[in-house]
Amino acid sequence: MLLRHFTERLFLRAMLLGFVLVVAGCASTGPGSSTSERGAAKTGTAGEAAAREITPQAQTMYEQAISVMASGDFLDAELRLKEFLLQYPGYPGVHVNLAIIHVNNEDDQAARAAIDAALAIDPDYAPALNQLGMLLRRNGKFLEAEAAYMKAVTASPDYALAHYNLGVLNELYLQRLDAALQHFEQYHAIVGEDRQVEKWISDLTRRVAANQRTANVAE
Repeated sequence: MLLRHFTERLFLRAMLLGFVLVVAGCASTGPGSSTSERGAAKTGTAGEAAAREITPQAQTMYEQAISVMASGDFLDAELRLKEFLLQYPGYPGVHVNLAIIHVNNEDDQAARAAIDAALAIDPDYAPALNQLGMLLRRNGKFLEAEAAYMKAVTASPDYALAHYNLGVLNELYLQRLDAALQHFEQYHAIVGEDRQVEKWISDLTRRVAANQRTANVAE
């Protein structure tokens, strides 16, 4: 079976509408813009765990920053998000968006600093833990990436993107087909119809069954 790999830089372009939305009244687009290629991690989030009171002016300011980010002008978006944090600190999702920008700029050190800033505000913030897992995976730290993703789904069991990324990690990097199947199934149960993931689930189900038959024969 051919498993084509898109780079995460290209995938970020495909996920422009999946950025973290942390302002009260905003809702994330979630994984609706998912890529059709297995191996590309998902960067979007399900939004702020709890909406916080914020002024209409601040909400407009944040939405404008996200709109600029979605247009691909990451330099302007970075400046706007940092300006937002100067006036309204304490929103971990803003730091996660900055981490996404730094990853796009191939600056892993700045991305890690932004993720750490988000986790300093909320150590169980699933979107930040998901980003941490992605960063660790890109650097070949697969078991540490797994731990970050698992912490995300422990803190937020319905956080679909971490389940998706656990599926990718277990199948392609850790060669744990049973675990990959479990997490893709959990992702699918949360988000509903996703034809590409449905195909992967069918494929993994066949492969897991074949492995089990082989193991039974060997016994």
